Amino acid sequence: MRTDSSPGIDPTAANLGALPAREHLPVGSGLGSVPVLDVVIPVYNEETDLGECVHRLHAHLVRTFPYRFRITIADNASTDTTPQVADRLTAELQGVRSFRLEQKGRGRALRTVWSASDAPVLAYMDVDLSTDLNALLPLVAPLISGHSDLAIGSRLARSSRVVRGPKREFISRAYNMILRGSLQARFSDAQCGFKAIRRDVAQVLLPLVEDTGWFFDTEMLVLAERAGLRIHEVPVDWVDDPNSTVHIVKTATDDLKGVWRVGKALASGSLPLDRLARPFGDDPRDRQVPGVPKGLARQLVGFCVVGALSTLFYLLLYSGFRTFSGAQIANALALLVSAFANTAANRRLTFGVRGRDKAVRHQAQGLVVFGIGLALTSGSLAALNAATGDPAHATELAVLIAANLAATVLRFLLFRAWVFPSEPVPAPTVSTPQAPRARYDDATAQMTRVGPYDPSFDPRDQR
Repeated sequence: MRTDSSPGIDPTAANLGALPAREHLPVGSGLGSVPVLDVVIPVYNEETDLGECVHRLHAHLVRTFPYRFRITIADNASTDTTPQVADRLTAELQGVRSFRLEQKGRGRALRTVWSASDAPVLAYMDVDLSTDLNALLPLVAPLISGHSDLAIGSRLARSSRVVRGPKREFISRAYNMILRGSLQARFSDAQCGFKAIRRDVAQVLLPLVEDTGWFFDTEMLVLAERAGLRIHEVPVDWVDDPNSTVHIVKTATDDLKGVWRVGKALASGSLPLDRLARPFGDDPRDRQVPGVPKGLARQLVGFCVVGALSTLFYLLLYSGFRTFSGAQIANALALLVSAFANTAANRRLTFGVRGRDKAVRHQAQGLVVFGIGLALTSGSLAALNAATGDPAHATELAVLIAANLAATVLRFLLFRAWVFPSEPVPAPTVSTPQAPRARYDDATAQMTRVGPYDPSFDPRDQR
């Protein structure tokens, strides 16, 4: 997985700032020489289907799309007559161009063409046109309006109409379940060959995507979602292509390897996803509202989850220590061990504190909070023993649960206000950092940042 020091990324790029705020494209932007939309069709040995696909897509865009457009054929080192067909279409249809790569890989083709394109909205679709073209305008409209950063067609949406065999249906749903379970993905369909992205987002996101094959789409979406970018989903009508040349077993194996690689990188925090953040105030969740503490809902959910697991851990420890010690000693030992684990988990998961900075201090403050919890639970046990003399073990557990609930509420308040207080939010600056420009290397299919973005710059000039 690439990091700031990995090949293909300028080490100084991380200091160039976040993405600019989303804006609606100018109304007259389709009247100039630069197209608003660039639709890429990645192909490999598609001499039979390419001509029909491009003609249908071109006719549809001419008839329905209100802006200037371009169709780009991205040839992945085809060995048949696909390059000749592409050249013929380029000469025959206005707004069609072809791009030849000497290496295979759909992800490599998309990265190459998208990096070189000057269109503000970039899209792609499979050559078989399994997706109904009426979904194309709804796909790119949220990107043109500035509402969303990426858009995907979804075959798994409730209102989608899909015709395909049970084998592919099972594989698709199983794959998306794996993504939800392992990478916490919330988008519904990662593999549908019908996606779009804003160019300013692509310039910053694509250098972080390592895969050059079929997993390219998934990796791009996972990183975008984790960075907080907005992904718009469009229900599509989709008919399976029985003549598809995709090798299902190999593709599935490569995808699982990609899931493992991306999951490991996300867990280790090696990806600089902060460079994909929008400026303060572009996301309503960033705004301070009187009477509404920032991040309270998310912190409550995280604290409850950590608290539930900590309580189970505490009860197991208490039951174990109780077999060879008295109730007070077992309670103190169980609380002490679980307190360290609880503080560490809340530090990372609930309040988002990373690294070792102030870790010892946070644990020390956590021990103070632990002391308060110990006083509550020990006092409850003392009161129980004074009232009943020799209470049953189940009664002890019930009293401890009630005492821990009270201690949990107090622990959250102390954690939020004292141990992990929110940092003051800086006022938004007037100037907005510009997205860096990129230099593309055809030989390695990697994009390298070289400085601030210049609207007149075209990566194709660097070849």
